[in-house]
Amino acid sequence: MKKLYKKIAITGGAGYVGSRLVPSLLQDGYDVTVIDTFWYGEGVGDFKRVCGDIRDEELLRRALKGADVVIHLACISNDPSFELNPNLGKSINFDAFSGLLRAVRENNVPRFIYASSSSVYGVKSELNVCETSPCQPLTDYSKYKMMCEDVLNKEGVGDGEYVILRPATVCGHAPRMRFDLTVNILTLHALVNKKIRVFGGSQLRPNIYIQDMVDVYRLLIESPREKIHQKTFNAGFQNRSVRDIADLVKKQIGDEAIEIAAEPTDDMRSYHINSDKIYQELHFKPRHMIEEAVESIVQAYHSGAYQDPMKNPHYYNIRKMQELKIS
Repeated sequence: MKKLYKKIAITGGAGYVGSRLVPSLLQDGYDVTVIDTFWYGEGVGDFKRVCGDIRDEELLRRALKGADVVIHLACISNDPSFELNPNLGKSINFDAFSGLLRAVRENNVPRFIYASSSSVYGVKSELNVCETSPCQPLTDYSKYKMMCEDVLNKEGVGDGEYVILRPATVCGHAPRMRFDLTVNILTLHALVNKKIRVFGGSQLRPNIYIQDMVDVYRLLIESPREKIHQKTFNAGFQNRSVRDIADLVKKQIGDEAIEIAAEPTDDMRSYHINSDKIYQELHFKPRHMIEEAVESIVQAYHSGAYQDPMKNPHYYNIRKMQELKIS
């Protein structure tokens, strides 16, 4: 099938999801440009590297020239990072967004894909939180994600089309690995310490395996305009409690010596997202389970893919930012 678009620019493309998405696009013949600070490494594959900060609007104007699709992944991507430097989080996750949209419009980019977050829903008691459910973001990270959605819906991207994606928590092995995400860190602790510390446990967390996440972005690149323009899609599957995930990790590893210890927490964020819309309108159905995410990490761990994973700042956003003294 002939590709609708060929040249893909990805902000933050050397990060966790990007380190799986970029090689997938390259393998299928896409021309990929990554705009990134490369704090966590040079990324994977033979793509055009633009080393820079998304707060630099002039750099964005140059980097997006000729792009058919822009996928905006770049952000400070978890809440503890905001505690490190709230002003930095706001400047990158919100203040830079309007400049990015201006660069997209000035370059007449045909398609813009915004990676928001399912955390914009906040704490919800209903069983199925869909795209029309009220958003009540609780943290700086999720508030700025929601504010960017509002800006995008208000300002648009000129004659181009845009789509908003609200992913669940991503899990599974990637070349730029993160161990500050629920499934990933529980698996690591089980492997290294033979003990999984569960803070709370009843909180529901929607999850998506990283290869399914890649497939969703591929689908948003390839779908026709009328299927995606000005639409918002959830992408989260296997809504499980934190305690259920811990039990699943122990079972998947198959080591009865692994201890699961419950501890109190003030973080009771809990939500159960519904992703029927992306199936009904784009025919997307996940092909992977949390068990596969756990197994991918187990295999990588035993093959020596991770270097001192409990202590190495490379695998933890906030620790790496502290090490680099990011401002």
